[in-house]
Amino acid sequence: MSSSRPLRVAIVGAGPAGIYAADILSKTDLDVSIDLFERLPAPFGLVRYGVAPDHPRIKGIVTALHKVLSKGDVRLLANVNYGVDLKLEDLRQYYDAVVFSTGAIKDAELPIPGIDLDGSYGAADFVSWFDGHPDVPRTWPLEAQQVAVLGAGNVALDVARILAKHPQDLLPTEIPANVQAGLEASPVTDVHVFARRGPAQVKFSPLELRELGHVPDVDVVVYPEDFDFDEGSMAAIEATNQTKQVVKTLTDWTLVDPSQQTASRRIHLHFLQAPSEVLGADGKVVGLRTERTALQGDGTVKGTGELHDWPVQAVYRAVGYFGSPLPEIPFDDLKGVISNREGRVVDLDGEHLPGVYTTGWIKRGPVGLIGHTKSDASETVRHLVEDVTGAPGDGDEQGDLDGGRTAPHGEPQQILDFLSERGVDVVTWDEFSLLDAHEQALGEPHGRQRIKVVPREEMLDIAKGRR
Repeated sequence: MSSSRPLRVAIVGAGPAGIYAADILSKTDLDVSIDLFERLPAPFGLVRYGVAPDHPRIKGIVTALHKVLSKGDVRLLANVNYGVDLKLEDLRQYYDAVVFSTGAIKDAELPIPGIDLDGSYGAADFVSWFDGHPDVPRTWPLEAQQVAVLGAGNVALDVARILAKHPQDLLPTEIPANVQAGLEASPVTDVHVFARRGPAQVKFSPLELRELGHVPDVDVVVYPEDFDFDEGSMAAIEATNQTKQVVKTLTDWTLVDPSQQTASRRIHLHFLQAPSEVLGADGKVVGLRTERTALQGDGTVKGTGELHDWPVQAVYRAVGYFGSPLPEIPFDDLKGVISNREGRVVDLDGEHLPGVYTTGWIKRGPVGLIGHTKSDASETVRHLVEDVTGAPGDGDEQGDLDGGRTAPHGEPQQILDFLSERGVDVVTWDEFSLLDAHEQALGEPHGRQRIKVVPREEMLDIAKGRR
């Protein structure tokens, strides 16, 4: 092995976390060659497949990510499935270090009776459907007039808004045609969002919450009897401007005269209501049972024993995301993250697996906004550089910038030959650009930025110039 070649680094997962890590690493003093692996035929992860289509401001993050990959100093290898097409032992043959940034795409569990009934869904699956994820079915069973959404975060608001919003108001977005058609057939009139704690404890962002009040022909209904504030609530309101804004918006909605709420669809926000059971008949959802909770002085709640049944025909749980284990990588089953210490992957004994790192939600759990992944990636990259160079990381010493070359096959073409021998149809950045241009061209006649191509086979054919 020659120390004169660039350090070879593989990053597995081409969402914001992986792209930020690649960008930060490329700007270090190391002579480094970076390959960014992605399971899907298209990069950008959560921004492409996890952000509601009517949020163009957040979708705009793709522009910054696009610039990173278009510079040419990071190589995209998409449509490569870690664990199937290659594993860690394979990567270690071609790379000196590997960073896992595979995110968290599964729904966290909600262990209450009836949660597995027909008509009970995970929010992550629904988000994947309306965002055109190629791995989910093209149809979604939208048959309920009354729907319950369980959760007190922005994903719960996204699900409620997309369910209640009239489909024609989504036409300016990049919503796929099959999603538009599915929503057109929905008979929904009422969406109920349930939060276990009070108005001062919800995790809605002020902007997301205010957006609900501007959805055409959709009223937001908030109930004064659901409002309660303890000492912990007042402290939270005083502590952050965000909580203060959220509580003000919610309070203003309690003052709306019900006679003024004449929209054909409604989003109801319920607080201090903990889901206790999904009610069913003949295997299908027919209702939701909640228990009234009471604040305990510190912002926490406990059940009061007072139960209420709500007639709903569908339930969506938006109680968080959860990471998925990866072959050959130590995993914390309780937290749903790769076992790590500040981004260094560790084994059962707490020892760092040499050359193996992680960043993003699979490192720290599904908390924080997309922008927070930058500082997260910086920490991981800092440790990678320290380990490679031998520098202490807390001084000006750079260490051995030519160190860390451990892969026996360090030429960039060798990994491509390996994947080709396995019959993997790798999608490069230039090939993805063909798909990107095609989607934009589909949207142009309709005044839209793009219309997503959804089926994986069609995505591949376009990227490869086969259609």
